[in-house]
Amino acid sequence: MPPEQLERARHLRRDATVPERLLWSRLRDGQLAGLKFRRQHTIGPFIADFYCHEFQLVIELDGDSHIGRARYDNSRTAYFHDAGIRLLRIANDDVIADIDEVLEAILRACRR
Repeated sequence: MPPEQLERARHLRRDATVPERLLWSRLRDGQLAGLKFRRQHTIGPFIADFYCHEFQLVIELDGDSHIGRARYDNSRTAYFHDAGIRLLRIANDDVIADIDEVLEAILRACRR
């Protein structure tokens, strides 16, 4: 992994958004059905918000930073798909409004 990508991942972990911190507080340490998640995990040229290796599932939180970045997001989606990794996009607002429903959606995605 290039050193600048590693530093970028560290920066993203340090400066996590409120929805990222909230979701991580419920995913870390196997709290969700014993599943292991990594945050700001590098996969190829991209950094996934959250990643569950066991189920090859990337969880991306979408908020204001994704406005106007459809081309970039589409390239990430295509890269993950081609690598056999599933992608679940969740709106930041959904994490804030109903974290329990978001966790249920993540569990459903893992079961598929």
